Amino acid sequence: MLLFNPKKYNRHHADEKTKNLMLKTIEFFENKGLKKIKEDDQAAVWYDDFLEFIKKEQAFATLLTPSGYGDPDSRWDMWRIEEFNEILGFYGLCYWYTWQVTILGLGPIWMGQNEEVKHKAAKLLKDGGIFGFGLSEKEHGADIYSTDMMLYPKGDGTYLARGDKYYIGNGNAAALISVFGKMADTGEYVFFVVDTKHPNYECVKKISTSGVRQAYVAEFALHDYPITEADILSRGNHAWDSSLNTVNVGKYELGWASIGICEHAFYEAIDHAANRNLYNMYVTDFPHVKKIFTEAFARLAAMKLFALRACDYMRSANENDRRYLLYNPIQKMKVTMEGEKVIGLLHEVIAARGFEQETYFEMAIRDIGMLPKLEGTTHVNMALVVKFLQNFMFKPKDYPEVPRRDDASNDSFLFNQGPTKGLGSIQFHDYRKAYEGIRSKNLEVFMEQIEAFKNFLVKGTPDEKQTKNIDYMLTVGELFTLIPYTQLICENKKIYNVEDEIIDEIFKFIVSDFSAYATRLYTGQKNTDKQNELILKMIKKPVLDDENFNKVWKDHVYALKGQYTMNE
Repeated sequence: MLLFNPKKYNRHHADEKTKNLMLKTIEFFENKGLKKIKEDDQAAVWYDDFLEFIKKEQAFATLLTPSGYGDPDSRWDMWRIEEFNEILGFYGLCYWYTWQVTILGLGPIWMGQNEEVKHKAAKLLKDGGIFGFGLSEKEHGADIYSTDMMLYPKGDGTYLARGDKYYIGNGNAAALISVFGKMADTGEYVFFVVDTKHPNYECVKKISTSGVRQAYVAEFALHDYPITEADILSRGNHAWDSSLNTVNVGKYELGWASIGICEHAFYEAIDHAANRNLYNMYVTDFPHVKKIFTEAFARLAAMKLFALRACDYMRSANENDRRYLLYNPIQKMKVTMEGEKVIGLLHEVIAARGFEQETYFEMAIRDIGMLPKLEGTTHVNMALVVKFLQNFMFKPKDYPEVPRRDDASNDSFLFNQGPTKGLGSIQFHDYRKAYEGIRSKNLEVFMEQIEAFKNFLVKGTPDEKQTKNIDYMLTVGELFTLIPYTQLICENKKIYNVEDEIIDEIFKFIVSDFSAYATRLYTGQKNTDKQNELILKMIKKPVLDDENFNKVWKDHVYALKGQYTMNE
């Protein structure tokens, strides 16, 4: 089964402790039950029970402490980290949020040069501590060039921190918050840690949000907070790179939260529709409902296949192979946006039932839209993706094949990613190899669209004015993104032996989406006559194969009826 099912958990893990930890986490939520989860959500209560579970089972300590700083079985292993993301998203985004913010808060610590703080963080994790990431500010958002957080030197080798941060998760209870700022005298960037219990730390307020109601999203201020060298993690370029490299790691997690939300919502929606009788027919007997569910399933399957494969590239990264820097923003941007589409499709079927407070779906509607807007907007991530276009499309490089990375190893390179410059020099393997040997009529159509897109880039190359038009390049970026997105999906089709009919249904919506983006480029932008001619050649109709569609509906979609219902 492609979808996560807590009642039939079968994910492979390299060690028994990891598998048991995942099972205990599932058991915690199933014992808590949907009714209590919804009550806590509606009352916006702080999740002490969840944090107590985390402490008891050493979940964060085991999963988020790199090798050498914690217990022997502690390591930073993205295979099991992605799995924990999915489970937490499946049960409630608020639980995922405190985990995600802890990951971000730990990033500058593990990437820093302060060994004393690293060992302190490891101990705090064992004590059940959570962490925070003090980057964004109310006036500047995530524009870290303009940070107002300052360290003022006292002349004796110590400093006073003054400034405020906004939209900071865990700001009420973090054991440590990694704070980004500048040296007041030199303007040098700096990362340092603060304790939320210190009297010079002020948690100004909780920022109320429509989603993740139980989470604590804070505004905080530092009032001459005393800082010594023992609190400083990094300075200068290292601090700057730590901020961006932390986001490189953190943004990956958001796609998995979307996947978890969509999976739970799918089970709830298919059961509701399959058991609801209208006009002497079950809802799932209506042709348009079958079409909606099948498209939602195909989109969700594609999300998960891409995300799993992107993890392999993260885990295999090194100073000579940084392909993950393309796949990560796609994971952040494309997977989370696809999550919104999946919930939107399912909501068309479940309709008014989805608004009822007792359902999981009601949370999914609220929460799914948050994920594309966190850790950089979709526009910011798309602008990053476009930087890789030329090398990806026209300058392939040979690399050793990256295997499925489910081994028990520490992903140490993520904390030693190096400078954040030079993205335009990163090269990629030939995307066409991923499509070889796959039987799919719609893949064949998509390959024609790729060639039309390449012809547009070569013969209708956007001029200087167009390339400076962000709106224009965002649409070009949407077209480009579908190529690496499907590349990794096809690589995982072979690794996981995904059925041909599922792949063809995936490429059916891919062809349609590509045509829609091309139409937007044609109708919404000023193009030359030659460009318009080339763009029109990208617009194609997918192959509508009834036999293939019915097989996916019967064997993979309707077959999910009754497979999972959360304990009350």
